Amino acid sequence: MTTSSSPVPSSADNAGVALASPRGRWVLACAVLASGMAMLDGTVVNVALPTLGRDLDASISSLQWVVNAYMLTLSALLLLGGALGDRIGRRRTLVIGVVWFALASALCGLAQDAGTLIAARALQGVGGALLTPGSLALVRSSFRSEDQAKAVGAWSGLGGVAGAVGPFLGGWLIDGPGWRWIFLINIPLAAVVLLAARHVPESRDERTATQRFDVLGAVLAALFLAGVSFALIGASGDSSAAAGLLPGLGGLLAGAAFLAVERRRRDPMLPLGLFRSGLFSAANVMTLCLYAAIGGILFLLPVQLQTTLGYDALQAGTATLPITVLMLLLSASAGDLARRVGPRLPLTLGPLIAAAGVLLMLRIGPGSSYAADVLPAVVVLGVGMSVFVAPLTATVLASVDASRAGLASGVNNTAARIAQLLVVAALPLAVGLTGTAYADPDALDTAFGKAAWGCAGLFVLAALAAVVFIRPRPDDWHTESGNAPHCKANVAVSAPPLEPGVCGGEGDEGGRRAV
Repeated sequence: MTTSSSPVPSSADNAGVALASPRGRWVLACAVLASGMAMLDGTVVNVALPTLGRDLDASISSLQWVVNAYMLTLSALLLLGGALGDRIGRRRTLVIGVVWFALASALCGLAQDAGTLIAARALQGVGGALLTPGSLALVRSSFRSEDQAKAVGAWSGLGGVAGAVGPFLGGWLIDGPGWRWIFLINIPLAAVVLLAARHVPESRDERTATQRFDVLGAVLAALFLAGVSFALIGASGDSSAAAGLLPGLGGLLAGAAFLAVERRRRDPMLPLGLFRSGLFSAANVMTLCLYAAIGGILFLLPVQLQTTLGYDALQAGTATLPITVLMLLLSASAGDLARRVGPRLPLTLGPLIAAAGVLLMLRIGPGSSYAADVLPAVVVLGVGMSVFVAPLTATVLASVDASRAGLASGVNNTAARIAQLLVVAALPLAVGLTGTAYADPDALDTAFGKAAWGCAGLFVLAALAAVVFIRPRPDDWHTESGNAPHCKANVAVSAPPLEPGVCGGEGDEGGRRAV
């Protein structure tokens, strides 16, 4: 589903809401808490994996599906969810997503076995696909033009704080009331969001009324991701190679059918013409490498800390907190640097610094200390991510016409999530982590070392792609105004920013919207 220019509010709210008004504070609270619900689950579930494995007697393949069932439905439906908000109303779509997410979270919290939890997580991803594009879209469409920059900044800052609090809160819940509460806590949060949503003006894009939803494309995308994931996860579990072969082939056929359908549709979910831009294609290849590396190391690091070093869940969750803090502090400066010198330098140095951080994690093993071994590695990784995330987003926006920036941002965000889905499916197989070996400190330590080398290699590959394919100077970037796109705030541990209105120089506000 393609996107166009600025959002069109409902007629009753054309003037927009003032940020300083009581209604403005309700709108901001609704958007921040809605995105915070999805962000909390994205940062906490990995920390809970060892506990889930013990309580549910789950194998590594089951734990992979706990992560990937959510990511699969979220990735496949994300673009469709944004288009649905444009069509039927952003507030209405957000409310549906909040209710759906809360009910699925309740099912997760009540699950008595791994299979039920996996099914509930898939349902949760559907709700996430409605929540994720809708949160900032509400901010962009609800506030009056003179307040939009401040509103977006407040949303980004408060969202960053929520991302920082998530691992700490999740670890406390896992060690205290129990892992079920990392899901059940979404129910009272959802109630507050629904209360706040009563004060949010409705908005939609009337120009999408004649466009059709690409449901077939979304289904084929989901089948492709499911088939490939099933084959990879099955190969690292108890399934035979033959048992995984059929789903894998089915997934590849669905992927081929998806490309054929998208090429012929008038209103495709993924316009393949975007990839005629070499810069856009290169930036998305980099995104696949970078977020596969991030997803892979952050999938195994909490397990390594708890199983091999004996951390509890709170300690494991807090251990990665410097990454989010550094991104909050440094991303704006990285965006300024890219604006002055061009994207090639930060997109080369950032991944190389991140690779060095991952290689420092080779020191994390039996007898390691947090201050001497864990903290330096996490800090260097966080610095590297802070350096490359904002320039990567700006490069994606610069690679297409401004009228398609929203779609380009959504494709890039989805690419990052798919990368993490596939790396979680493939990594245990690649490093020889099968069955319940994740509970064996020696076996896990060996596998974690192999994973660190592999993830560092992905970072280096992304840096090489930047050297070869990324344009060196900002005045080479294609922008309508002639100015390089600029991202001022990015706390994007799980994926690049979805909404390009967070980025951009003066005059950009209102010109681009969520997918």
